[in-house]
Amino acid sequence: MNPTDNSEAILKEIDLKFQAINQKTDVQLEGLLWAKPITYWDYIQTDALLNLQIQRTTLPDEMVFIMYHQVNELIFKMILWEIDQIAATENIQVDFFSERLSRITRYFDMLTNSFSIMENGMEVDQYMKFRNTLTPASGFQSAQYRMIEFASTDVINLTDRRYKANFDENTDLETSFEHLYWQAAGKDYHTGEKSYLLNEFEKKYKGQFLRQMASFKTKNLWQKFIQLPIEDQKNTELIAAMRHYDQTVNITWVMQHLNTARKYILESGKGNGEATGGSDWQKYMHPKYQKRIFFPKLWTEEELSNWGNEKVE
Repeated sequence: MNPTDNSEAILKEIDLKFQAINQKTDVQLEGLLWAKPITYWDYIQTDALLNLQIQRTTLPDEMVFIMYHQVNELIFKMILWEIDQIAATENIQVDFFSERLSRITRYFDMLTNSFSIMENGMEVDQYMKFRNTLTPASGFQSAQYRMIEFASTDVINLTDRRYKANFDENTDLETSFEHLYWQAAGKDYHTGEKSYLLNEFEKKYKGQFLRQMASFKTKNLWQKFIQLPIEDQKNTELIAAMRHYDQTVNITWVMQHLNTARKYILESGKGNGEATGGSDWQKYMHPKYQKRIFFPKLWTEEELSNWGNEKVE
């Protein structure tokens, strides 16, 4: 094609684009005369990104801790971005579902493999000092992680196992919220009192969480799966992707997190064994206690009973 013809074709497409939104093409094109070329640092917002790390102490390894958790939050955002695509797609096809789910799982695989940065990348003495300045903040308060859970499965599967038998999919969201498994990390069920950690978390995010729970009630990953035609629900590749995601999030990643916490909080012998937020962190985190399972119907009875006790394939 003649370069002139190509330019004319592009200009015609641009004109049609701006006509469609009632904008004057000449004005838009003239604006390009004054626009500066994009640079990597402007596009990525490098300067802003590298100035988000604010230490509370003078201990160098605190910077590792801050940056690692910020990377986690960015990866969580990527995961939610992919889940939203699955949730928003009408008449979703198996190939699209499997491919997006594989992306999500790779992100969690990345998080799992990256725990060596935390496990071996900080001096225990430094960690045990700067962690005291973080109280009562806790990784428990990652709102994006909770939103990933709400977007992955039915709320009944996130219910504290002690109360699960009393609820079903028709339980109102407010009641379900008060009995989510992670409430056990910040709530005394004998007195009904919530810790400062949990109160502040809910003050900031409860409204957003309830909206997320309502929004994904019919379009979370499990609901999108069972809305597929029966034949598609038997697709071995998709089932394998669903199981791998479930195991990666609720066993592999959690256990890596737990083992890293044990190294610093327990095995070092230099702390009191308590989490910064004051939670019973081992029972809250260990998968065998709460049996957090996104897709229980894709596992055998034996696999479900052994959840968190041994690796399942």
